[in-house]
Amino acid sequence: MISMQGYAEAVRPVLDRLLDTSADGVGRAADLITASLRAGGVLQAFGAGHSGAFAAELVARAGGLVPTNQLSLRDLVLYGDASPEVLGDPKLERDPTIAHQIYALAAPQPRDVFVVASQSGINGSIVELARLVKERGHDLIAVTSVEHTARVAPRHPSGQRLADIADVVLDNGAPYGDALLPLDGGGAVCAVSSVTTTLLAQLLTAEVVRRFHVVGEVPPIYRSTNVPGGDEHNTALESRYAGRIRRTA
Repeated sequence: MISMQGYAEAVRPVLDRLLDTSADGVGRAADLITASLRAGGVLQAFGAGHSGAFAAELVARAGGLVPTNQLSLRDLVLYGDASPEVLGDPKLERDPTIAHQIYALAAPQPRDVFVVASQSGINGSIVELARLVKERGHDLIAVTSVEHTARVAPRHPSGQRLADIADVVLDNGAPYGDALLPLDGGGAVCAVSSVTTTLLAQLLTAEVVRRFHVVGEVPPIYRSTNVPGGDEHNTALESRYAGRIRRTA
């Protein structure tokens, strides 16, 4: 049944399966992120389309990690010299060449770690960025739908998918096509990947923080700017990464 209750009933088992099956992958991904941050690196998170919501969940939010950057298609305009009109192209994320611009605009250091999210894991910009990241020696974590990506043909000239390239693949648990509730006559409504990837982002954050605590170190975590002392706390932490994260000069 297509309703609020119907969606809630459909999404619960997806979340339960994700929690039951993701511990190993989240642990290995957290190991890579923690090693990077303890070495002075930055977490670079990229997602095109709605996968950008996953990157946003990891970056510059209360209770989250400070040394993080969100990379997106908008960078071509915000930090590059592209015309705003390019963002109106619905197939922009299929263009492999823009990955080189996104990477260059991020100006990552070798110790930085990348997390790239894509429901399908097949579009040109996603796959090319993943290939570039690995060519430059970075660790790479992929967040994708294992079911979806296995059922669609890659759009990158290499014939690769995001999952083929990453050091760790986290399955977002979403079905082929993303939506959960079937429609009479075909198709479905009510996507789930935004829900599951948000959960994955917070699971990763929790495991990274736990690893800092295990070795007796204080992790660099944002406080809400809407509580007393939040601005001062955050500014002091951000100053450690001046010029490395996009909230600093």
